[in-house]
Amino acid sequence: MPVWDRYAALVTGRRAWVVLLAVVVAGVALMGLAGGNDSSGQGPKSLPDSAESARVATMAERFPGGDTAAAVLVATRHDGGELTTADLAGVEAAADRMRAGAGARIPAVQSPDRRAALASVPVSAQLDGFALSDRVKELRAAADRDRPSQLDFQVTGGPAFGADIAASFSGANILLLSVTALVVMVLLVVTYRSPVLWLLPLTVVALADRVATAVGTGLSHLTGLVFDGSTSGITSVLVFGAGTNYALLLVSRYRDELHGNDSHREALRAAVRRAAPAILASNATVVMALLTLLLAVLPNTRSLGAFAAAGLVVALIFVLFALPPLLALCGRKVFWPFVPRADARDQTTTGMWFAIARRVVRRPVVVVVALLCGLLLCASGLLVTKVGLSQTEQFRVRAESVTGLDTLAAHFPSGTSDPAVVVAASPATAAVQQVLDHAEGVSRAVVSGDSGTGLTRWSVVLQAAPASPQSFTTIEHLRTELRAVPGAQALVGGSDAQALDIRDAARRDQALVIPLILSVILLVLLILLRAVPAALILVSITVISALAALGLGSMVSDHVFGFPALDTSVPLFAFLFLVALGVDYTIFLVVRAREEAENHGTVEGMVRAVAATGAVITSAGVVLAAVFCVLGVLPLITLTQLGIVVGIGILLDTFLVRTVAVPALFAILGDHIWWPAGHRNRGEAS
Repeated sequence: MPVWDRYAALVTGRRAWVVLLAVVVAGVALMGLAGGNDSSGQGPKSLPDSAESARVATMAERFPGGDTAAAVLVATRHDGGELTTADLAGVEAAADRMRAGAGARIPAVQSPDRRAALASVPVSAQLDGFALSDRVKELRAAADRDRPSQLDFQVTGGPAFGADIAASFSGANILLLSVTALVVMVLLVVTYRSPVLWLLPLTVVALADRVATAVGTGLSHLTGLVFDGSTSGITSVLVFGAGTNYALLLVSRYRDELHGNDSHREALRAAVRRAAPAILASNATVVMALLTLLLAVLPNTRSLGAFAAAGLVVALIFVLFALPPLLALCGRKVFWPFVPRADARDQTTTGMWFAIARRVVRRPVVVVVALLCGLLLCASGLLVTKVGLSQTEQFRVRAESVTGLDTLAAHFPSGTSDPAVVVAASPATAAVQQVLDHAEGVSRAVVSGDSGTGLTRWSVVLQAAPASPQSFTTIEHLRTELRAVPGAQALVGGSDAQALDIRDAARRDQALVIPLILSVILLVLLILLRAVPAALILVSITVISALAALGLGSMVSDHVFGFPALDTSVPLFAFLFLVALGVDYTIFLVVRAREEAENHGTVEGMVRAVAATGAVITSAGVVLAAVFCVLGVLPLITLTQLGIVVGIGILLDTFLVRTVAVPALFAILGDHIWWPAGHRNRGEAS
């Protein structure tokens, strides 16, 4: 007996409940062994360890006070006036309360316009996540205690920014899961028109998500990759979205088979036998595409690749080994009140999607040209898209650390609030100082520490605004000139240098990973279809659709939501999800088209395939798009933008590419689409 027949018999037979019980027990055991995710309160780690700015941050530990980071207290008056001597005394008293005897007392610094003051407070550099959030809460509470009524206090700086990210993720994943489950529930009820059936796939997928989180936590402990709140959120969305899609496709095939079989177990066995290979191929395509992210430089990109791939494997196991036994146990009455009867109804020659496909194949060239023009017009939005968010632009809602930096920028010279850092060999101190003093774009450079082990550190105030193109140019110029200083071995770090290094790493990742993703997907299609023209055309139209979604999504992000730019990680992640998940629907459609072509020829087979799968593909697409849009409940603009772009792209792919463009392209090429394997047309042979 072929392996797929044995599998189908296993999960649909009288003892299928044993399989279901084994999957549930194994899942619960994994959740118990893995424990909680300690990194869920952290923001995404984007800086590569090999980056020059990361090496500077590591060297900070060699300098006095290197085990601490500075939180910054910013003070202004309610009336916007100049600070008085009494006001400055109040600022220093607040800073003393925040230090609580830890660290040396440093006088407050007044701005040139005398309307603001700042004071530094040391915070342990070892704190992160919720521990850091709690510490910054204590600092803010200490500052506000006995605060003079005429003053406004804001706590900002690196520790405060990290704390606000952690605080923004507090409870966010619970909200994400709740909203995602609600969205999936509503859409499943609408799709199935049954008050009962939706419970089965939602229960299976929800359990798969919890197990996937446990697997991610275990992988984090084993590999050292950070399973942060952002990665956890995207992984949950993928598990819910893809798992629900697999369930929709399986149940849709099961319902079709019930129309031709009196026995629900025989119908389910036939449905599983025919749907499972396509589901496996679809899952393998997305998993392999995700695993290419392990070759990326950015740590958060590598983490997403590992954890999301593991999550999708878990979703596949639960849908293929838990859902069929549940359906077998419930029988055909689970579809109540619209219970399918064994009436031999042919679902491939009726309905809206049959009519659409029939019209498309009559004038395929006109359809393809019109659709390509529309998609390319949408993609043109990429020509004017700005990529890269500064540190203060990361949040979808305003945080105190962000408003504090804005206050600093309004009253202190650009770069004062967050200077660049230069570290060099001490014997070259004079030569490095000379370069810094004469460097274009540098306001001031002063020695800020000596490690005692042969290293000197400078604090370098740039003239340009933080994270601006001008500041990046200055950082690049400094690095170039300092490399020319003999024996200096100088490195440039700080927030601007980190933003520059992240941008450059993201560009490198895009140049490496995107071609690998396309190669993987093309290889899977070639193996699955054994048809070169079909594989090339399907990958090409999917790429065009993804670029159109990126262009349209960037315009929506800019003009509708008012976001200043796309985050550096959005283009790669969105392209990956759109291409890989778009090929999901391609596999389901084309596998069915090849099956129908054996009896009806290529063009008619595609029409019948669209009629049979159009409803379920559009339902799956709407579910997946809606689930990705749920990312908007999380606090980072990056995730909101990812939800916008992927949601738009999936809808484009579902309603235009898969159900209009692909049938038209197949109609243009006809039987040549299957070269070199061809297909056996039993209908013509008879």
